[in-house]
Amino acid sequence: MDGLNVSIAFFFLVVGVCQVLRWLSKRLLFPGTHGCLAREFAGSFQLCMSCLELRMLMELGPWGGGFGLDVVLTLLFLLSAVHGASFDGASANPTVSVQEFLLLESSLAVTVAKLLAQGVGAGTGWAVTRLYWSWELTQLHFIQNLIVPECSSSIRASLPHAAFVEGSCSFLFHLVLLKVGQSHPLYRVPVLAATVTFLTYTAGPFTGAFFNPALATASTFHCSGSSFWDYIQVYWLGPLAGMLAALLLFQGNIPRFFQKNLLYSQKSKYKVPKAKVTAQADGDKPQRKRKAGKSNSEPRA
Repeated sequence: MDGLNVSIAFFFLVVGVCQVLRWLSKRLLFPGTHGCLAREFAGSFQLCMSCLELRMLMELGPWGGGFGLDVVLTLLFLLSAVHGASFDGASANPTVSVQEFLLLESSLAVTVAKLLAQGVGAGTGWAVTRLYWSWELTQLHFIQNLIVPECSSSIRASLPHAAFVEGSCSFLFHLVLLKVGQSHPLYRVPVLAATVTFLTYTAGPFTGAFFNPALATASTFHCSGSSFWDYIQVYWLGPLAGMLAALLLFQGNIPRFFQKNLLYSQKSKYKVPKAKVTAQADGDKPQRKRKAGKSNSEPRA
């Protein structure tokens, strides 16, 4: 369990360093630069380093560390919750940034800047994590440092099946994100953390369950066993297709391209209350009777 304690300390250190980066960027950079670059860089850096260390625990822990999958999944849920609470509005996920662009929530320039910051953050996180593994602080890190140069592809299914798995994970994740995106963090953060944990547990044996193109690029594109085009189809095109399907199902259209709702009929906002109309119609009858009564009671010549 000493290796697990070192990894937990590593997680705390990563989150603390990234929080310091966010704090410094808020005070030293302009608000636009902070939003487009610094937050996304810090979020991707934090996510990539935590994910790589967690994947190492998931692969080597059951037989080299003496702990099972339940411990790793618990850590995954807690880390996902910490990430959701500390990202300060950053997505650290290219498909989420593209979704914001399609929803008219960000411009093309801002979206491109976010994608570049996410790529640089994930690449820097991978380089720093490899340096950390090279120190071989635990037996697990010693083993991981030996197998890193000869890592194998995370795609353990046929190419169409793997692309479908990553696309399905992205579809479910974005559907939940669209549903709870504007809700209170006390509700949104644990729901998204539980979703990520469930998808990782379900789809991890097939593709690693990244559903994040920047994270997958830094983590597995350099591994042998699959071509670069295979990785693009599974880890880029699959999640993008899943995001588009979730957006179309949730919105009924893609606001950047279509203003008309393609799936759902738009009903009028103003509805005539039937109960009041009926009451008024019923209330008119006595008045008409009274008027008729008055006319009958008039003296006739």
